[in-house]
Amino acid sequence: MPTLSSADLKRLPNLVSLVRIPLAAVFPWTVGRPVLALAVICVAGATDVLDGWLARRSGRATALGAVIDPVADKVFAVVVVGTLAVHGKMPLWGIAAMLVREILEAPLVVRVMASKKVRRARRIQARANLAGKVATGVQFATVAAALLWPAVVDAALVLAALSGAVAGISYWRRELARTPEGQSV
Repeated sequence: MPTLSSADLKRLPNLVSLVRIPLAAVFPWTVGRPVLALAVICVAGATDVLDGWLARRSGRATALGAVIDPVADKVFAVVVVGTLAVHGKMPLWGIAAMLVREILEAPLVVRVMASKKVRRARRIQARANLAGKVATGVQFATVAAALLWPAVVDAALVLAALSGAVAGISYWRRELARTPEGQSV
């Protein structure tokens, strides 16, 4: 199993991932100002794209980064969705609808991280796929609807749940198709 190194915290891709944590802390204070709230979400989204790009481009992907990135994603998503629900910008059932992908993916992340047979290359490979990118886009549109167009929130939440389920299932299918050595079958 790859070693998690505190020295890897200093690597730029990991620092960029960690920026989502303070952005999550700031989001609740911006929810009353939709344009500012959307700006925070856009910056968080940009960090999510940038961290992976930097890691791949510089060859600095690390086992620690493979942990930090999804944790930062989950923290940010939960804070945003929880804040929107608390402020009455989405119904309570919307929390589950918005987090379908994260709920499906969480046991997978634990499974991959806990596997003693996981090779470093498998742990740090990019995990996004088309279904995941579509689900992210639908989630972003749903948050924008919650902030700016309340009349369409329920429909957007249904689409977010469906796209999240497709993405979560696609991640599981990909993971289960691998052999123990991390190679595709």
